Amino acid sequence: MPNFKNSLMRRVSVSTFILGALVGLQSPAFAGAGHSGGHNDGASEIGAPGEISDVRRTIRITMEDNFYDKEKIIVRGGETVRFVIENKGEFVHEFNIGTAAMHAGHQEEMMMMMEHGALEADKINMDMMEMDMGNGMTMKHDDPNSVLLEPGKSAEVIWTFPKDAELEYACNVPGHYESGMVGKVRLQ
Repeated sequence: MPNFKNSLMRRVSVSTFILGALVGLQSPAFAGAGHSGGHNDGASEIGAPGEISDVRRTIRITMEDNFYDKEKIIVRGGETVRFVIENKGEFVHEFNIGTAAMHAGHQEEMMMMMEHGALEADKINMDMMEMDMGNGMTMKHDDPNSVLLEPGKSAEVIWTFPKDAELEYACNVPGHYESGMVGKVRLQ
């Protein structure tokens, strides 16, 4: 019965993903975040890309289906951290450092990516990521505070945190944030 179980689990997972996406349609937007240079439009507010030579600590983050293995990370203001992010889930997931308002705006853009076929539940269609979303923005995920990963993939983010801010890291794939795929950044 392994085939039946795997088939049932996939149907349940896909149904959960679709339900989450529909819930995501009802989320209010507080601020936009743009893809082509926009994830970190508030770079001074949320920090800045870091240099490998300034890294003093590495934090490993594992993404599963709709949760991170860490609910909170603690960093010092001004600290440069190397994040090693791995997607062990069956779906595409994102690790994105920002404010709650930035994530709210970005969730609308991620929904647009799904609507245009650039993003599927378990696949990123890279050839479509250059598509114009309007206002000169593309769907390309190349901002230094964010990685979007297919199942089984890993990547790094090197980030220098500000002295003071209310930050979180989140997955903005439709429905994932709403289902709890968000963690707090506590600055000391």
